[in-house]
Order: sequence, then C-alpha cells, then structure tokens
Amino acid sequence: MAQVTQIRDRQPISRPQESVMNLTPRLHPHARLKRALDIVVSGSLLLILLPFLLAVAAAVRLTSRGPGIYVSRRIGAFGKEFRFYKFRTMISGADQLQDKVESDHSAAGWKCLKDPRITPIGKFLRKFSIDELPQLFHVLEGSMSLVGPRPPVQAEVDAYASSDFIRLTVKPGLTCFWQVMGRSDLDFDERIALDRRYVEEMSIMTDIKILAMTPKAVFSGRGAY
Repeated sequence: MAQVTQIRDRQPISRPQESVMNLTPRLHPHARLKRALDIVVSGSLLLILLPFLLAVAAAVRLTSRGPGIYVSRRIGAFGKEFRFYKFRTMISGADQLQDKVESDHSAAGWKCLKDPRITPIGKFLRKFSIDELPQLFHVLEGSMSLVGPRPPVQAEVDAYASSDFIRLTVKPGLTCFWQVMGRSDLDFDERIALDRRYVEEMSIMTDIKILAMTPKAVFSGRGAY
C-alpha cells in the first residue's frame, strides 16, 4: 500500500512527549460560543438518537461476540489522554490480531481496505460513520468538540514530526476538513495540511461550514472503511 510506505518514510522526532509539553495553545476566537454550540448540538442529538444508539449497541452484541462499545485510548488537546468510545466494528480481540493485518492502525492511523477483522455490521457502521456517534458524549462532557482534528492514537503521536504537533494545539473533534474532503482516502500529509488549515482558520463560521458539509460526506460513504 503506497500510503503505508509513505508514512514509514517519515522521520519521527526523538522525544515526542517533550514536544507535547512545549505546545502553545491555540484559542478559538469565540471559545464560549463554540462550547455552547457543542453542548446544545451534542445534547440535542443524544436525546433524539438515544433509542437508535441503544439499538445499534444491541445489534453489535447480537451479531458478534463481544461488547457493543469499543473503548480505546486517544490523545486529546496538549497530549492529554482520554478514554475514547466507538461502536465496536471488529471481532472481539481484534487488537491482538493487528500484526497479521496490513497496517490497520499504523503510526499514521492508516486503515486496511479489506480488513478481515471487520464484522458485517461493522462495515455498514463504518461506511456511514455510525460507529462514531458515541463520541457525542465526549463532546458533551468537553474532551472533544464537534469540529476539530480527529484524536490520534499514541502510536501516531510517537511518529509525529515537529510540525505535526499543531494538531494537538486545539481540542479534537468529531469532524474536520479532511473528514469532509476525502476521509481515509487522503494520505497523512494531506490530513496534516488540512488540520493546519483548520487551526489557522478557526472561527464559528468555519465550524458551521464544516458541520454543513459533514452530512453529505457521511452519506456518500467516500473514504470510509
């Protein structure tokens, strides 16, 4: 896979934790309004979607062995780790089979196009980003925002070049520029460039623009696997 080769050619910095500690916060020009938008939208969606979320969790459990929710660790703003929730889309014990799969969660977060660990219902949930809906709880409690760079895994942060840490200067989000402009079809450098663009262009109007583009990107299924 060309994407895997590209990221393996990147040169990670020697002490990533030190670079995290030296991050300069990037404050949203309308931080209070952004937070209010996060609370209102995520809270409203959770109330509306609660029966659907429970049904999806039950369907995941009934169609494959294991819990309905998959819990992992992600890196948030300024390197702070948090528990990250998704609907489970892989077989139970998928993490132990990672070495047998061609770069599912490599340092750059690439995904295998035909990952054999993904369940039939998981494939559908991923295609339409339904598996990401539990993250509305993260938005409501404040560890994530509706809009911002997607939260990386530690292995990805460990492989960052110095300029890549810009992603961690703001709160991670449910959606962002690269989520509506190709998703997993974009390579790592393209994602970083779009995340940098978001940090530089942060505003309520930018957030609203990205949110307005998200439904079309989700329903198209492009780059989702």
